[in-house]
Amino acid sequence: MAGNPTPIEGAAFAPVSGKDAPRSASGARAPTGKSVDPVGDAFRSLRACFTGVAVVSAVINLLMLTGQIFMLQIYDRVLASGSVPTLVTLSGLVLALFGFMALLDGLRSRIFTRISQDVDNRLSGLAFRTSTVLPVRFGAKGAAIRPVQDLDNVRAFLAGSGPAAIFDMPWLPFYLGIVFLFASLLGFVALAGAAIIFTLIIINELIARKAVKSAMQTAGQRTSSIEESRRNAEAIQAMGMSGALTARWTDSNVGYLDKQRHAADWSSLFSTMIKSTRMVLQSAMLAVGAWLVIQQEISAGVMIAASIMTARALAPVEAAIGNWPVFVTARRSLGQLRKILRENEGASGLIPLPLPNKSLKLDRFTCGPDGQAVVKAATFDLEAGDALAVVGPSGSGKSTLVRGIAGAIPHMSGDVRFDGAELEQWADDRIGAFIGYLPQDIQLFDGTVAANIARFAGEADPAAIVEAARLAGVHELIVGLPDGYNTVIGSAGYSLSGGQRQRIALARALFGDPFVVILDEPNSNLDANGEAALTEAIKALREKGSIVIIVSHRPSAMAVSNKVLCLRDGQVAAFGPRQKFVRPVEAVKEAGE
Repeated sequence: MAGNPTPIEGAAFAPVSGKDAPRSASGARAPTGKSVDPVGDAFRSLRACFTGVAVVSAVINLLMLTGQIFMLQIYDRVLASGSVPTLVTLSGLVLALFGFMALLDGLRSRIFTRISQDVDNRLSGLAFRTSTVLPVRFGAKGAAIRPVQDLDNVRAFLAGSGPAAIFDMPWLPFYLGIVFLFASLLGFVALAGAAIIFTLIIINELIARKAVKSAMQTAGQRTSSIEESRRNAEAIQAMGMSGALTARWTDSNVGYLDKQRHAADWSSLFSTMIKSTRMVLQSAMLAVGAWLVIQQEISAGVMIAASIMTARALAPVEAAIGNWPVFVTARRSLGQLRKILRENEGASGLIPLPLPNKSLKLDRFTCGPDGQAVVKAATFDLEAGDALAVVGPSGSGKSTLVRGIAGAIPHMSGDVRFDGAELEQWADDRIGAFIGYLPQDIQLFDGTVAANIARFAGEADPAAIVEAARLAGVHELIVGLPDGYNTVIGSAGYSLSGGQRQRIALARALFGDPFVVILDEPNSNLDANGEAALTEAIKALREKGSIVIIVSHRPSAMAVSNKVLCLRDGQVAAFGPRQKFVRPVEAVKEAGE
C-alpha cells in the first residue's frame, strides 16, 4: 500500500497515566498532594490481607499439632489397648485435619502471590516513571539505580516461601512451651538449641551483609555493561571492537564472580553450621528423652513427640535460612525503593496553570550533568514568534543549554521561566503540551510510527498526528512505509534510516503545537529535501507564535532565525538580533575567538 495513506485510527497507543507524581525542571518530583511514602501506603493498604494471612497461619500452626497428638494417641492408647476401631477413627480424623491444613497452606500461598502482584500494580508505574527521571537528576549514578528491578526483587520475595516462614516464626515459643510441658529438661535443651541457631543467624547477618551488598552492586554494573553493549552493537561490529570488549567483560566478570563467591561462601558456611546444629539438637532431644524414659519420667510417645515438636518449632527458621539470600536482596531493594520514591513524591497539590504562550526567560541559569556546571549564568529572553540560533564551537555547552531548558538535565541555579513561571509548576503531562524537544541523539521507541509521533498518548487525535507529520515534511515518507502510520518500528520492527528517524522525531517534537520547540542539530542527518522541510517547519512555527531554539552548525538553519546566541566555554559570549552578525557563520567565529 505504498503511496497511499494508511488509516491510523486503529494504531496501538500505550496509555499515559497521570496518576504518578510530576517531574520538576531539575528532575525532582513536584508536589502532587500524594503521600510522601508510596511504598508504605501500598503495604498499609494491604493490612487486612496480612491480618488474614496471620489468622490462616495461626490455624495452620495449630493443625501442625495433629501429627504429634496422633502419635501420642497411637503410642499411649491404641498400642496399649490394641483397639482397631480407635485406630481407624483416629486415622480418619487425622486425614481430614491434614487435608484441611493442606487447603489452608495452598490458600496462604495464593494470597501471597496476589499480595505481591497488588504491590507491583500499585508501584510499578511510579517505579518506571522514576527510573526515567533518575538519569536526568543524577547522570551516570542515576542510571545505575533501578527502581523497577528493586520492585521485581520485592515481588519475587513476597510470592515465594519466605513470607510464610516469617508468619510461622512467632509460633516457635508456642511449640517450645509445649515441649516444656512435656518435660522441663527437654524444653531447656530445645531452647538452648534455638538460641544457638538464632545467634548464628545474627552473626551471619552482621558479617555477610557487606559481602551481599557488594555483590548486588557489581551485578547492577554488570547489567549496565550488557545494556550498553547491546545499544552499540552496530558500532562494535563495524569497528571490530568485539574482541577488546569481550576481554574487558571477562576481566570485570571475574571480579563479579569473586564477589558472588565470597557472599555465597559466607551464606553456605552459616547455613551448614545452622543445619548441623539443628541435626545435633534433634539427636540431643532423643538422647535426653531416652534418659527421661529410662528414669520413667516420660513415656516413649512423649519422647518422640517432643523431638518432632522441636523440629517443627525450628522449621520456619530453616525455611528462613533457605530464603535468606532472597530476603536480603528484597530488604535492600525495598529500602532503596522506599528512599528513591520518597524523594520523588511531594506533599502538597499543584495549582493548574494555563499553558504558556508569551515568553521564555533565562536569568543567570546554570546547569550541567553529574553536578558539573557546564553552562554558567546564561541570561537572555525570547518572545512568542522568536527563533533563536544557538552557535559556538564544539564543547561550548550548546546541547547542555537546550537540555537544561527542556528539563532534561539538572538545573543547578538561576531561573528558567515560561510566562514567568518555572517548569516545575506544571504537571508532567502538561509540560509535554507546551515543550517539543528533538535531542541530538535520536531515540524512537518500539511501536507504530503514529504512536511515536503522538508520544504514546492514549487518546491522540489522528488528525493532530498527521498535522505534525505534514509540518515536519514527513507525511509522504510515512505513507510510503509498508503500513503507513501503523508501521511498527523499533528493535523488532521496520528499520529506518538516520534521516527518516530524525524527521519522524521532528514530527514528534512538533506534535500538539508546542509553544517552545527545541531542536538540537535537527539537520545533522537530513538531505536537501529534509533541510528544506525543516526550514518551512520553523517558519510555520514562528507564524503560529511558537518560540524555536535551534542548535546547528549549518547556516541554513540559522538563516530562518531572528536571534543568535553565541556560547563560549559555557558562557554567553554574545546575544542579539541576527542582523547584528553580518553572516550566520560569523556567529560561530565570534564565539570561538
